[in-house]
Amino acid sequence: MAHAPQIRIPATYMRGGTSKGVFFRLDDLPEAARVPGPARDALLLRMIGSPDPYGKHTDGMGGATSSTSKTVILSRSDSPDHDVDYLFGQVSIDKPFIDWSGNCGNLSAAVGPFAISNGLVDPSRIPENGVAEVRIWQANIGKTIIGRVPMVDGRVQETGDFELDGVTFPAAEVPVEFMDPADGDGAMFPTGSLVDELDVPGLGTVKATMINAGIPTVFVNAVDIGYTGTELQDAINNDVKALAMFETIRAHGAVRMGLIGHVDEAAQRQHTPKVAFVARPADYVASSGKSVKAADIDLLVRALSMGKLHHAMMGTAAVAIATAAAVPGTLVNLAAGGGERNSVHFGHPSGTLRVGAEAGQVNGEWTATKAVMSRSARVLMEGWVRVPGDAF
Repeated sequence: MAHAPQIRIPATYMRGGTSKGVFFRLDDLPEAARVPGPARDALLLRMIGSPDPYGKHTDGMGGATSSTSKTVILSRSDSPDHDVDYLFGQVSIDKPFIDWSGNCGNLSAAVGPFAISNGLVDPSRIPENGVAEVRIWQANIGKTIIGRVPMVDGRVQETGDFELDGVTFPAAEVPVEFMDPADGDGAMFPTGSLVDELDVPGLGTVKATMINAGIPTVFVNAVDIGYTGTELQDAINNDVKALAMFETIRAHGAVRMGLIGHVDEAAQRQHTPKVAFVARPADYVASSGKSVKAADIDLLVRALSMGKLHHAMMGTAAVAIATAAAVPGTLVNLAAGGGERNSVHFGHPSGTLRVGAEAGQVNGEWTATKAVMSRSARVLMEGWVRVPGDAF
């Protein structure tokens, strides 16, 4: 029996923030995969190595975690106000499914460097030395992101001394601004309340702040679900009952936020919303062995992504944290001590992160103008990925 040979597709493997993924230029994809649909999904699933019942991604480019099972498609923007269009796909590890419903804030930091290096930005907008401002259209959620990319001698500067907890080695700093970060067309607080009573089967009624900013997120108090906020991955990811509880919170929060009509639909929307729990500051030891002191942070946050506790913090969830912290009365704001603030320094499993946001009320409704954080990014490998020619 004859088998189709492998094809090769130009690709770049990049780290952005605490995530990494495979980046493609839209025009480099096979013609059938240049448009949304089954062919594109099948190609990217096979490239990542999903679905993998062994949960290892041995036969693909994925890393078998939510932080490393990602793909990005970029193209020159037709909009005069943007340089590049950015489409993100969160690939399920054990199911034949790619979630296109949200953004990856960490990989957003790698979009500008990739776009410059791959000729997607008008050369007249790129300084020989200094900082290139890359205007990114985030196509999943229809928002603008500004990436500020350091340039040296006409090339993207990737190496540097900026340290990011959750990333082993230092690199060049890439500030990222998420403009008008409220996700989607609806209100930033879709229920109309800063804090809701959320009924969760098997858990009872818990207080929740549900916000659309960066990415739809359901925040609950750690103490209300039996945690302290100092937990690391093993405390939750090895607990089947805990993971089921968080998925139940997420599903019922998604219904209250109007993202789905019934909890049964949550399985087909794995990437959004996120669920996170917050607590007042406390001393703890991060996964790297670094001691984090309560006096050095404003609050503790732990967040789940694709059904597992994240090893650090998703970039989009960091935007949600910053925005919620800027609104007096949310659970995030109260955990940080309450009052008005335009930045927050929080502890996560790998260490700490400082993020900022500007929020205010317009006609009685809360809105945010932007959220800002610094990440880093670098190319890990570039060349071609290979997939069987009959995979899509």
